[in-house]
Amino acid sequence: MAPENSEDPGSTQKAAKQKDARPIVWLIGFLIVALCVYFVLLGWRGVGLIADGGVAGIGLGIGVIILPIIGVWLVYSTLRAGIEHQQLARVITEEGRELDISHLPKRPSGRLERDVADELFAQVKVEWEADPDDWRNTYRIARAYDYAGDRTRAREMMKRAVAQYHDAGKASGS
Repeated sequence: MAPENSEDPGSTQKAAKQKDARPIVWLIGFLIVALCVYFVLLGWRGVGLIADGGVAGIGLGIGVIILPIIGVWLVYSTLRAGIEHQQLARVITEEGRELDISHLPKRPSGRLERDVADELFAQVKVEWEADPDDWRNTYRIARAYDYAGDRTRAREMMKRAVAQYHDAGKASGS
């Protein structure tokens, strides 16, 4: 009979490699609270400008009130995208399909060597072209774009991967 507390040695190593996310979560929470305070103060200043009653004051007040609305939308959309990307990363990691770059040569900055990143991208692109409608392939090519230094395309493909992931969830009925 196996001991009750036996663990897979591989899972222990994976757990040791994972960083503690609490400090970053606390930092994000602090920044959100600080932004909320700032947005309230900014909105209050806008209301004050409108209350003054002058044409210029009303125009400026409306403009100042619009700024916190835009800010709230930006914070929400950024957090939502980050959470969705983490969700996809967790699923990909659980399935064992995350790109393993641990053995690849890196620059002193920590980024992959350019030639190696381009070669990795070429390999992942072949997989993606074989099935571009699979969110896993789109996620992997988004990561490959990021490793290759093309952040704009990486963001576009990650948005596409998130949409495909949600579409796949709807199609499967979950």
